[in-house]
Amino acid sequence: MSVTRLVTLDDVPALAKLLRANRDFLAPWEPVRGNGYFTADGQRAIVTRALARYGEGTHLPHVICDASGQVAGRINLNEIVRGAFQSGTLGYWLGAEFNGRGLATAAVRDIIRLAFEDLGLHRIEAGTLVHNIRSQRVLERSGFVRFGLAPAYLNIAGKWQDHILYQIVKTSPA
Repeated sequence: MSVTRLVTLDDVPALAKLLRANRDFLAPWEPVRGNGYFTADGQRAIVTRALARYGEGTHLPHVICDASGQVAGRINLNEIVRGAFQSGTLGYWLGAEFNGRGLATAAVRDIIRLAFEDLGLHRIEAGTLVHNIRSQRVLERSGFVRFGLAPAYLNIAGKWQDHILYQIVKTSPA
């Protein structure tokens, strides 16, 4: 059973509420966000842009849902590049109360399946902060392999931070 689905504008209120409730929990793992990000209007703008990029084929924006169907977080395949590369970059988050239930691992596996089977991609890349051991375990359980360290890779929590880079490559022929 899939734990992800395409995000819709109907998800905006739940996403805004979840982000407000988890603002402090997510802060160490995210870029610094302005107050507008945590509002329904802010999330509506983000979801609208994500769905437009989905329509262009450059983004796969999903929500992560628990067993009851409640929105528990987001997972996205970003920067989908076609041509010789056939790759995308994975990013995800869950509300604190949904951690430790296997939802992140199930969601990552859903996106891998969609990327390789439905979208025909060859590779997915993901990065984690060096100290984000839980996210590294999720990726490794899902078949990702560590391939490098990117110094000062992303500005997270207000400072440029190193990231461990992971990838998974489709092993069957194109």
